[in-house]
Amino acid sequence: MNQERRRYDSLRRTAQAQETGAAISRAARELFVAHGWAATTVRDVARAAGVSAPTVYAAYGNKTGLTRALIDAADLSADVPALIAELDSAAGDPARQLAAFTAYDRRLFERAGDVIALVREAGRTEPELAAAYLEGRSRGDRSRREIFESWPHGTLRPGLDVATAVDLCAALCNIDTYATLTVERGWSPDRVQQWWTEALTRELLA
Repeated sequence: MNQERRRYDSLRRTAQAQETGAAISRAARELFVAHGWAATTVRDVARAAGVSAPTVYAAYGNKTGLTRALIDAADLSADVPALIAELDSAAGDPARQLAAFTAYDRRLFERAGDVIALVREAGRTEPELAAAYLEGRSRGDRSRREIFESWPHGTLRPGLDVATAVDLCAALCNIDTYATLTVERGWSPDRVQQWWTEALTRELLA
């Protein structure tokens, strides 16, 4: 009986820690987006989450550590395993693999575009976050380069090399383009994704 009680106590502590972490993350994301990264303090986040400031420091170290946790959560929200599965299932079909990349970008920007924007803003004063933002962009470049290099010779449009193909993806499929089309121009995420897929197929493939 005591062992069972201890087991439930452990589960309760785990659940409580997860709930606390989720509350802190939600509060941080809302405050960073609403007021800006620089203007938001750890004390502000703690107050909004209903916890003490030492609790936030114990979990994340500092505001930069908390922001890095939001970056990790953003990556998870875009569902990298789904991208991998889609790329694998589309092996041998470059157009479908491009569509898999645009679907991933759409998920990332739709679910975590605000986090990406705030990290870029915070990076203007925090070198660690600037590096984190650039690393995220580099990861996307590397994954595309790996796929493009796996395609048979002649798949890319004549005169187009892999490095330039990666550059074109970065120029088209980014948070600024997504925000301009969805926020300023009223496009739906579906329409953005379809345009990205059509544009990349036209610009990259022979």
